[in-house]
Amino acid sequence: MSFHDVQFPTNLSFGAIGGPERRTEIVTLSNGFEERNTPWVHSRRRFDAGMGLRSLDDIEAVVAFFEARQGQMYGFRWKDWSDYKSAEPKRAITENDQLLGMGDETQTAFQLVKNYRSGTVTYSRPITKPIEGTIKVSISGTPQVEGVEYEVDATTGVVTFDHPPDFQAEITAGFEFDVPVRFDTDAIFTSMASFQAGEVPDIPVVEVRV
Repeated sequence: MSFHDVQFPTNLSFGAIGGPERRTEIVTLSNGFEERNTPWVHSRRRFDAGMGLRSLDDIEAVVAFFEARQGQMYGFRWKDWSDYKSAEPKRAITENDQLLGMGDETQTAFQLVKNYRSGTVTYSRPITKPIEGTIKVSISGTPQVEGVEYEVDATTGVVTFDHPPDFQAEITAGFEFDVPVRFDTDAIFTSMASFQAGEVPDIPVVEVRV
């Protein structure tokens, strides 16, 4: 896949709007009941990068970033300020934030995930673009040392242990992360007069699977 491991300027993504999108296929039956199905296992996030622009310098920075990515050609990292870490927004990251899996004395590789819970339902979102230097891992509550007891691939979000965790040992982690995205347009239209009058360009960004 064509992906540049570079982050969109965070000062510009701060003011963007967006969030998760689902796709649901709905068929209404003759008796009024519905059958609902989804072809997507995971949600897909969309953002409008234009909403974060505050100055003419910001426009210049976005155009330069857009040109370097060749429009929709290359993906990049995006910081979703409303959802960018394993812990709750006002809480610090700890190595016990998210359950990645249970040890079986065989498996050594575990995907970073963020679990979203509501009632008895939990959705596990794969995290493929963690931020290096923010990742903390533990086994059954015992902190592990990166580079000694485990390694993390920051391009995939896979944690690999030197030795398989014990049977039924809880593997947990805390981290910050980016969303892998691309521009959802091959054209950016800007007007200095319109921008100074309060109108911002529409710059759609969409999550990609990696």
